[in-house]
Amino acid sequence: MTERHHKSGLPYRPGVGVMLLNAEGKVFVGQRLDSKLEAWQMPQGGIDPGEEPRETAFRELAEETGITTAEIIAESRDWLYYDLPDDLIGTIWKGRYCGQRQKWFAMRFTGTDADVNIATEHPEFRSWRWSTLDELAGLIVPFKRDLYAAVLAEFGHLAVGS
Repeated sequence: MTERHHKSGLPYRPGVGVMLLNAEGKVFVGQRLDSKLEAWQMPQGGIDPGEEPRETAFRELAEETGITTAEIIAESRDWLYYDLPDDLIGTIWKGRYCGQRQKWFAMRFTGTDADVNIATEHPEFRSWRWSTLDELAGLIVPFKRDLYAAVLAEFGHLAVGS
């Protein structure tokens, strides 16, 4: 896959996303602390230098949700992209990026709801819930909807209760 370029000339921040599925086939979503919008999202974050995407996925999941009881069941074929809205370019990530390119992982949650702790050292979410795939699309901020549609197209078949 060729590297995508943005009209701003800025690069995309490399990152990962995690579609965490529970035994009922529902998806973990958290409501962002730093947003004025009703912004819900799946766990995601930037890849540190020298870190493999799979490592990042487990690290981000633990950092954002406290969850360490999960296993990878699928990985996205390609890197998926989203562009920041024009009014956010230059204001987040110290203005260095135009959006993100993300490797996505579907994970099966093997713990219980008691394992979830969003009051982590650097909290990102103010609340969390298990969402159905149908609910998910309506919860996501508009600029990430196309990326989420691509994730659901690739992993949606995995969201069946076990």
